[in-house]
Order: sequence, then C-alpha cells, then structure tokens
Amino acid sequence: MEYKDYYHILGVEKSAGKEEIKKAYRRLAKEYHPDKTKGDPVREEKFKEVSEAYQVLSNDENRAKYDQLGANWKQGSQAENDPGFDYSQFYNQSGGQRGYHQTYQGDPEAFSDFFNHIFGGGGAGFAGTSGGGARKRKGRDYSAEMELSLEEAYNGCARVLQLHDQKLRITTKPGSYDGQKIKLKGKGEPGVNGGPNGDLYITLHVAKHPVFERLNDDLLMVLPLDVYTAVLGGKIQIPLLTGSISMQIPKGTQGGQKLRLKGKGMPIYGKSDQKGDLYLGIQIKIPTRLTAEEEKLFTQLKDMYHEHPR
Repeated sequence: MEYKDYYHILGVEKSAGKEEIKKAYRRLAKEYHPDKTKGDPVREEKFKEVSEAYQVLSNDENRAKYDQLGANWKQGSQAENDPGFDYSQFYNQSGGQRGYHQTYQGDPEAFSDFFNHIFGGGGAGFAGTSGGGARKRKGRDYSAEMELSLEEAYNGCARVLQLHDQKLRITTKPGSYDGQKIKLKGKGEPGVNGGPNGDLYITLHVAKHPVFERLNDDLLMVLPLDVYTAVLGGKIQIPLLTGSISMQIPKGTQGGQKLRLKGKGMPIYGKSDQKGDLYLGIQIKIPTRLTAEEEKLFTQLKDMYHEHPR
C-alpha cells in the first residue's frame, strides 16, 4: 500500500498554517478540476489526491491523527511480519483504526486505500458510507461579487461573468440594492457520486453616485439654487437617472428645505411599476461678485425690508 505524503501533494511544509493550506488547495483544485481536465485520467487522479490531502490537513483532528500515524507508517509497514510489533495503539477491537472514522465527512470510496486504512473507511459508523456504498454528496456552494452603477441598479442589467472556467449570464432586475444576494442554482461545485451541484451566490454592490444618494427606494440630491430663483421662483431642469424633468420652484424657497418629486426615485424591487420619491435638498447660492449696480439694488432692497419687515 502506497504511503501518501499529503504535505508534498499540496506543496506545503509541515509547519504550514490553515490559510496557506487552503490557498494551496484552491490553486491545485482549480488546475486539476474535472471541468478543466476533460477526461484526462492522470489529472483526474491528481484532483482526487489534492482533495484527499486537503480533507486531512484542513481539519485539526484529522491532521493530528495523520501526523501521529504518518510518522509510524513506514515503521509499521516494515514490522507487518514482526509478531512483537504492537498495533493496538492504532486499532480498535473491531479491526478499524481507533475512533478515526468519525472525523472525515465525505465518500471513502473516492479516496485511496491509504486514507481508508488510516481513517477507517468502510468501518462501522464511518461518516460517508451507508451499507458500504458510496453516498451522494452535494457540491460546495460558490460565492462571487458584482458591482453595479446606480443607473444599472435603476434599470436592471445583464452581465457575462467568467467564474470557475464557466461563462455565466447574470441578469439583475430594476431596483437591485447594495448587499443583495442572487442565487444561481446548480452553478457551484459539481456533486460527488451523482449528487446535485452546489449553488452560486452573487453579492451585489451598488457604487456611490456623484449626484444622487440612495435612501432605500428614495433618492436624495443637493440642488444648488441661485438667490434670485429662491426669492422669485421659476422653472428649472432637474436631472434624473433617466433624462431630466422641468420643475417649478416656489417663491420664497428656503435653504435647507426639501422639495419632493413623487415617483421619481428608485424602482421598488419586484414591483417595477412602483417607484420611490426624489428629494431635493435646497442649497442657496449667495452671489460673491456683485457689480456696483447690483450692490446698489441689494442695498435698496435691504432698506425697504427694514422699513417694512415681513
């Protein structure tokens, strides 16, 4: 029976930490993944070895048992015919390795004889067998992130993403929001022994906009207003995420006041015929460079106001 050096298989030192082991596994699993190797039996076997090594070294209990037994493996193999060699430290009374079958979560038949010999694959109670047959197992879920502009969140969009060697078309609905998760069923890791594929979860991130701030389904924008329009009122153009709209500013509009444009906010997710509101935060622009004539007129207005305050 061939000894499996799991550290060598993953290309890490025995002192490697969990994060280093995880990175090595991900790199090799991607390189030898069945979707990429396309039936190459040598590379498929390499993928199994890498998975087996990670199964042992990523789990503290499995790793400790492997390190303990692995150090004695060659000595044990050489002593198979030595009646004085005591195997009782490794075996329980039923013939399997003492308690080691309880740690592994997976299919023993998909792994090597060496693995099953050490961890008790096929022994009673082995987690992953049922009557000695290989159990179906769902593949792991994958996760990814996708950034949208506020305009894309407003209108909905379609993107083609390259993930795990597969091209996926991702479609978002109008009103998508920051932190939203989209589930693509069956687009995760392939299942084992005919088990279902895992799923893919995509987290959406909506980028900040230079003009609009999103407040749930409403939008807020700062509207700089010249003092003349604030005092006298008048029509101005208001920018929207889809074009612009003409709006009548009331006379005597105050700085800090909020004006509302109903139904001009974000589409409500799942109810594209309904929208939030757009709020305009008024910011009065005070002129700083007045002509002599303008300054004279402002002085006259001030004197009139003090004579007849309102």
